[in-house]
Amino acid sequence: MRMNKKETKIKFMSKRWIAFSASGLVILAGVFIFLTQGFNLGIDFTGGTMVEVSFVKGMSIKELRSGLSKVGQGDAIIQKAEGSDRKYFIKAFQKAGQVSLEEDHEQVVNQIRTALNEHVGLRHHTAEELKDDLDINNASQQTLKDFFTANGVSEEDANASAEIIIEIRKNESGLITDFSQIENSGLKKRVVTLLKDKGFLGDYTFLNVEIVGPQVGSDLKRKTTLAAIWALLGMLVYIGFRFKFIFGFAAVITLFHDVLIVLTYLLLFRIELSLQVIAAILTIIGYSLNDTIVIFDRVRDNMQLMKKNNAEEILDASVNQTLSRTLMTAGTTLVAVLALVLFGGEVISGFASTMLVGIVFGTYSSVFQSCAWLKIFEGAFLGRKKG
Repeated sequence: MRMNKKETKIKFMSKRWIAFSASGLVILAGVFIFLTQGFNLGIDFTGGTMVEVSFVKGMSIKELRSGLSKVGQGDAIIQKAEGSDRKYFIKAFQKAGQVSLEEDHEQVVNQIRTALNEHVGLRHHTAEELKDDLDINNASQQTLKDFFTANGVSEEDANASAEIIIEIRKNESGLITDFSQIENSGLKKRVVTLLKDKGFLGDYTFLNVEIVGPQVGSDLKRKTTLAAIWALLGMLVYIGFRFKFIFGFAAVITLFHDVLIVLTYLLLFRIELSLQVIAAILTIIGYSLNDTIVIFDRVRDNMQLMKKNNAEEILDASVNQTLSRTLMTAGTTLVAVLALVLFGGEVISGFASTMLVGIVFGTYSSVFQSCAWLKIFEGAFLGRKKG
């Protein structure tokens, strides 16, 4: 299938050294950044604690950094959620050789709470409130139930009231910002009065708290590396069996190129290297290979149909004949991935942006790199002398 009725006649092979040079410069830049800065590793690989916190009012990274520094967490990574100045991810790495993982995790969470309660510019509550009154925005369902029953509410009403409070908090911010939300929720007047008298609306809430041990992180690094290596070796064997070994070798070099380009992107823009990003990289390997195999299949056919032509003519013809198909596949996939980038939110932003870059450069490499490597190894490719 072609987008244009007339087949293109682009001389791709004559531009192979330009493509090699451009890719080489990008990869060298990635190597330099890696040696000087390294990857922005997520807690999946380093071990530590990640807290997703939502605030009632806007907050700045500077304010958060200042507060965290006062409790010994000045080196924590603070990341603003996309499109919001009220939601942040705070990532604190485990301090090696200090305490057990569980103790470290509990200590970090308590330090972050202390920083937010005492050192960040929130609507501060008195120490007596924080100690004796109920923080409605952070109480668990069981805590709410116990609070109600301890203050004379029947167990049935306590259960129902706790469920309603939790349901009100199930919004984008995870917070109740005004008592009117409680008053209009259907709670009994006695319960509403009790909450007003002995409770307060906290200025923030922890939406999510995650913990990852350093041993798990180390194991993930090893398994991630092995997954990539075995994927490339498996494709080398498959393509070598399906076509020729030299085809498999060219495909693996091309896929290796794609991985290095994506890693350079992650290094350059300090994208956090997480399990989601690794999944995106492995997906890109499969996607790029698909286009490469389609082109190689046409190359194999043209080797029989164009026996009198030289390698460059055969390869150029093969790329041009599959170009429309390659661009249409890339275009439709890009539309879907672009939707994820624009509307997917913070949770999958790393995966989506990595996929976007991978598809663009995977398509580029299929056109400008895969067959170019066959041209480099022309003798093994054609099985005859260059001509």
